[in-house]
Amino acid sequence: MDSVPPEQQSSHRKRILTVVGTRPEAIKMAPVIRALKAEPWADVRVLATAQHRQMLDQVLDAFDIVPDVDLDIMLPGQSLPELTSRLLTRMDAVLADERPDVVLIQGDTTTVMATAMAAFYRRVRVGHVEAGLRTGDLDNPFPEEMNRIVAGKLSRWHFAPTDGARDNLLGEGCDPATVHVTGNTVIDALLEVAKVERPLTVTVPAGKRLILVTAHRRENFGDAFREVCHGIRELADRHGDIHVLYPVHPNPNVSGPAREILSGHARITLCDPMDYLPFVSAMQHAYLVLTDSGGVQEEAPALGKPVLVMRSETERPEAIWAGVVKLVGPDRRAIVEEATRLLDDAGAYASMARGVSPYGDGKAAARIAAILKNDLVA
Repeated sequence: MDSVPPEQQSSHRKRILTVVGTRPEAIKMAPVIRALKAEPWADVRVLATAQHRQMLDQVLDAFDIVPDVDLDIMLPGQSLPELTSRLLTRMDAVLADERPDVVLIQGDTTTVMATAMAAFYRRVRVGHVEAGLRTGDLDNPFPEEMNRIVAGKLSRWHFAPTDGARDNLLGEGCDPATVHVTGNTVIDALLEVAKVERPLTVTVPAGKRLILVTAHRRENFGDAFREVCHGIRELADRHGDIHVLYPVHPNPNVSGPAREILSGHARITLCDPMDYLPFVSAMQHAYLVLTDSGGVQEEAPALGKPVLVMRSETERPEAIWAGVVKLVGPDRRAIVEEATRLLDDAGAYASMARGVSPYGDGKAAARIAAILKNDLVA
């Protein structure tokens, strides 16, 4: 009888536990889950912590992912210590039951940090997707900078999206053999979804240039976020030929000031958070994007959309170096001035709207699967 290759023998399959907790994690992990499920050597399990319940579920549905384990961890108004402690204890129980060979985490959320710690305590190897992003400032973004540093210290595989991320990891003393530049899986997901052009699901006036806004960062809560909102309103006041679309995050620190300052303006539409597919459509229809999101800094430039980042620092400098993203901070004056420059100066706009993305070619997930196979399959 012919021998069966090891990767096709069930006894040799490696159990990979993929963990997602928030919408961005699910978007960026979906291509990895799909790539690994196509591998005969991999027994892929999906765990949802549901750190963000509704927004996570939207993405899982869009990519036809059904979690094998769902912790449903979200509670209204929970503090970071409460969330972290609950994640640690619940993840420890899951790891004891699942007994994975590898745990895969993505990004820099509390889910990521707590999962890495739980796996470390259980002596389970960790692969970190989108590893090596750094600002060098523990307060910006908060608490994400700390989360990804902790995850990086505890990971066996570092899947860095760019050369700069790799250099950050090597500068922190990571073994070069454990660091792999793969590109960012967000581009894998985006390019697949963007093949189909979809209509906007939110009605905006015809003939207006669409300004898409996302703003929800914890470090901007308070006066800085109010400054952002006033900048958005002033921009709409100044330009009669634009319309602002802002899907508002449900966190009261965001929704309260946003609706107080921006509601009732004829050229501003506030809506609930958009599902991933409609949001990609909104990016495709946008003239420019104002954001404090990490993922949007990667996605919008790939679609040829200039991005102004309303944060003091960014862990994604490559797009700034490429000239397709500009850092303006949570500063009303800078937001208005830089957006006005792009609206009024065709040359300035064209220099940023070049469809250039330094974050990948759409093959990052395949590279991650190949690296794991090479290391895990005898």
